[in-house]
Amino acid sequence: MDEFYLVFGLGKSGIAAAELLVKMGYACAMYDGKPVDEAALKKSHPLIADIPVYTEQIPKELLEKVTVAVLSPGVPLDVPDVIKLKESGIRLSGEVELAYSLGKGHVAAITGTNGKTTTTSIVGAMFKDYFSDARIVGNIGIPYTQEADTTTVDTRIAAEISSFQLETIDTFHPEVSAILNITPDHLNRHHTMENYIRAKEVIVRNQTKKDTVVLNYDDEELRHFGSLMVAKVMFFSSSQELDEGLFLRDDAIWIKKDGVEEEVIKTDDLNLLGTHNFENVMAAVAIGQAMGVPMDSMRSTLRRFTAVEHRIEYVCDKRGVAFYNDSKGTNPDAAIKAVLAMNRPIVLIGGGFDKASEYDTWVETFEGRVKKLVLIGQTADAIEACCREHGFTKVERASSLENAVLVAYGAARSGDCVLLSPACASWDMFPNYEVRGNEFKSLAKGLPD
Repeated sequence: MDEFYLVFGLGKSGIAAAELLVKMGYACAMYDGKPVDEAALKKSHPLIADIPVYTEQIPKELLEKVTVAVLSPGVPLDVPDVIKLKESGIRLSGEVELAYSLGKGHVAAITGTNGKTTTTSIVGAMFKDYFSDARIVGNIGIPYTQEADTTTVDTRIAAEISSFQLETIDTFHPEVSAILNITPDHLNRHHTMENYIRAKEVIVRNQTKKDTVVLNYDDEELRHFGSLMVAKVMFFSSSQELDEGLFLRDDAIWIKKDGVEEEVIKTDDLNLLGTHNFENVMAAVAIGQAMGVPMDSMRSTLRRFTAVEHRIEYVCDKRGVAFYNDSKGTNPDAAIKAVLAMNRPIVLIGGGFDKASEYDTWVETFEGRVKKLVLIGQTADAIEACCREHGFTKVERASSLENAVLVAYGAARSGDCVLLSPACASWDMFPNYEVRGNEFKSLAKGLPD
């Protein structure tokens, strides 16, 4: 029977999935649970102009036609519409699975609670510097489906894969996978930590003994997970020297393989702040080596690589106060890394959309580092209450990000930094963390000297 696809979700990845299906000659329709401006959508995306679009309710006659539903990452598997699809016998897939099944090439897939974007960007830069055809795709903001139809057997693909995307894989088979770390996040979606861990670990499902999985040795869950692998395991550690793998020693990153040690790079030669970034580099080197990139080429890439936008990104200096944009710090663990990376007193801007996170460990890092916390957004009450429980009282509320920047600037002195690292998603006030980060940068640059 010929497949008929229903693309569920009309965001960036959904549109890219529908366009790929059109290019490949498959019949499809599009659906979103919310109203959309269909005319504007089709005008801006002419490839899908002839595809029927349904909103708010899936009609019975459509359910009878559809054989595969391609879910966008933002669509949870337990919402009524998805349950209705499953009950109708429709196979559920995802944008990543669709791209992989219709594309070609050698895939390195990176997941983890934090560090995915930086690590994927480093791996992508390594691929682009060495291979003739390389792509960076996935949760990093470039839908995999956008690139799939132009890939070849020689293409190298660096893919950032979120837990949401991993929920809907079936045949997806990266030659190299990496799980950077697992700390609590997205519990409003996955409901339990156990579910979240399992969602991440699915990335290795189809790997064989010919493949490689890169894991963080310092993460107890991942260290145990490594003992269960069919694929070859490459560990990295920032806390101890390993008999096999990548590790920090003094001021350099080292690799030890088959009993032979080699210095990879001095940390002072990197344009990245913080131990967490050294971990990202170690993971990227392990991935690059497993994918055939020579060490000299990787070193050259690493020396030129600069911080990813919105991840501990230096913005500007105003009367001796440095501004850093860490809008991508959307959970407490990521925000902890940003606080620990700063080498000066911090006026911190935090708060945002509530993902059912706990903030105790984050607040515990404030002592001796954060001189003031300025709170915005939906989680302000919960974070302030947590601060009180831990004896941190230097907290002020702000009505908006603009107000928060003004309050933070007023509290900072020469030699301090103002750090936007919210420990929360942006969705209560902004469409995404990029918009939040860009507004912060604009506000900071617009402050008087």
